[in-house]
Amino acid sequence: MDKKAHLITTEKIEQLIFLISGHKVMLSLHLAEMYGVETRVLVQAVKRNIDRFPEDFMFQLTDEEFKNLKSQIVISSWGGMRRAKPYAFTEQGVAMLSSVLRSKRAVQVNIEIMRAFVRLRQMLSAHRDLEHKLNSLEKKYDEQFKIVFDAIRALMSSPEKPKREIGFDVKEPNARYGKRGKKKQ
Repeated sequence: MDKKAHLITTEKIEQLIFLISGHKVMLSLHLAEMYGVETRVLVQAVKRNIDRFPEDFMFQLTDEEFKNLKSQIVISSWGGMRRAKPYAFTEQGVAMLSSVLRSKRAVQVNIEIMRAFVRLRQMLSAHRDLEHKLNSLEKKYDEQFKIVFDAIRALMSSPEKPKREIGFDVKEPNARYGKRGKKKQ
């Protein structure tokens, strides 16, 4: 595996998996970057093999989906305005890319992407199992444990990111500014 492909971690890939139209997908521009090819090259390869990519494997974002996605990403990685809306690849679509892009790097990147999708699925499953068990325990026991169950649910929910304060703190103790009082004679 080449050095750059090795730098692509499962955690990095997980950050590039988006939920669009009820599907967990990766975008063509991110995939092309990971594979080390231009986005247009990836899209051309897909279009030459379009029969391998039915709608449940790949779809192009609508104007509304693209607009919503761009508004969710604070720091733009789009490289300015794009003329064409990106394609979204489901897990099966990404797997199919390995038959279209045949470089060693593409194979290694695909392995890491598949691991990221599996890990994401496991995390969601574990979360659902825990929530199911919590619900059954809550039904079993009366109100005396309601506070405990509410606290556990609060811990299970994703934490809110703290808002950054704007401005600066003055660290001088009792600083005096302005005119000084006149000295007594």
